[in-house]
Amino acid sequence: MALVKWDPWQEIEDMFDRYTRAVGWPRRAVTTAESDSRVDWSPRVDISETDKEFLIKAEIPEVDKNDVKITIDDGMVTLRGERKQESEQKDRTFHRVERYYGSFSRSFSLPDNIDAATAAATFKDGVLSLRIPKREVEKPKGISVQVQ
Repeated sequence: MALVKWDPWQEIEDMFDRYTRAVGWPRRAVTTAESDSRVDWSPRVDISETDKEFLIKAEIPEVDKNDVKITIDDGMVTLRGERKQESEQKDRTFHRVERYYGSFSRSFSLPDNIDAATAAATFKDGVLSLRIPKREVEKPKGISVQVQ
């Protein structure tokens, strides 16, 4: 399992972002420490596990599948992409804009028993589903030791 450095300030930033979303304030862009790239929003994600695989589902409506990049490196799964904002329309007045646009990035660490080479992703109805199978872990063999 990959180790991720804990950043207490990031915890505070995340808490503040949850609060601002709850009261309807606009969200500000965040620069992530691990990539120094600007992240404008974060998609909601569910991670589940069965005996055979991990399943990560991310809600990314109105994002083209060609604008999504998935990497698995040393047990760390990273989802990156971008939702492009509609071009400005002269004949339309917006009264409220609540959806987030721009780049996103989410990273998750998984146990060492994943088989990253056979991971598969599908994209349907604005939901990205990433299935990462588990490898068979070799069980240690019991050894009998004679007592003398």
